[in-house]
Amino acid sequence: MTCEFSIKTFDDLTSVDLYHILKARSQVFVVEQNCAYQDMDDVDFDCLHLVAHQNAVLVGYCRIIPPEFNKVKPKTAESKALGPMPSIGRVLIMPEHRGDGLAREIMLQAIKYCRKKYGKKPIIISAQTYLLSFYESLGFVPDGEVYLEDNIEHVTMIQQVAKKKKVAAQLTEAPTVNKILYTLLILLTTLFIAGLLYLAI
Repeated sequence: MTCEFSIKTFDDLTSVDLYHILKARSQVFVVEQNCAYQDMDDVDFDCLHLVAHQNAVLVGYCRIIPPEFNKVKPKTAESKALGPMPSIGRVLIMPEHRGDGLAREIMLQAIKYCRKKYGKKPIIISAQTYLLSFYESLGFVPDGEVYLEDNIEHVTMIQQVAKKKKVAAQLTEAPTVNKILYTLLILLTTLFIAGLLYLAI
């Protein structure tokens, strides 16, 4: 699926943008999930709003919450020591566009933006439990026990920046091993040819 992604502050959203975002959130989180809750929670003012459009129609959305405004809190003592974290929330794909990989694409866009803006800070989310394996495939790890939020099971999940030191070391070692093997192969080939020439003479 080819989509156009845009990311805007609340102040940059037009009234039409905001209407379509809130309509989509209401459709998915209130009507579809049969969950009466207060979707507009005042956090929107401080968020970045990532929207996926296809032919100018909203097909996916999420919001990125800066660490200082994030209300999703870590559950374990180890994760609490990590300090304030950005969060990705209100992730939705319109029903007719599900199953095309758009959810992964929109999450990757949001993660990429978080990494660009907040560097190595972990990213925290409050995930509905039926999506646990999806978020795990993106590198998020459960933090704490399952809890009810608006009568829907959720689990806090955190994605930390992957450590690259070992990978970098392996990448530098691999070419060296290849050079040694290549040199040995040339040496053996040369000796073999020299032996054939010696026998022929």
